[in-house]
Amino acid sequence: MNLSISGHHLDVTPALRGYVENKLERIIRHFDQVIDVTVFLSVDKLVQKAEISLRVRGKDLFAESADADMYAAIDSLVDKLDRLVIKHKAKRYDHGHEAIKHGAPDEANS
Repeated sequence: MNLSISGHHLDVTPALRGYVENKLERIIRHFDQVIDVTVFLSVDKLVQKAEISLRVRGKDLFAESADADMYAAIDSLVDKLDRLVIKHKAKRYDHGHEAIKHGAPDEANS
């Protein structure tokens, strides 16, 4: 997995980098076929904004979040991305087969 973290009007400190890497471990736990991750952190006046672009085989996933605190923005960003990854994984592995119900046959068919 290639990880790129950059900032706009913000220095990406080792603590901030470590926090993002720690949070991304949860995503990798759910879906281990991540190819590339690009994280973009920015500050505009009083708004701290975090964006992430995640490349997995067959699709690019994108999420963004804004908050007054950068760490809170990263937390909500990872929550959004986690939901996207789980949804993508469900679509990928669910081939549209409906569950076959086993039990007593219908009286109308017999």
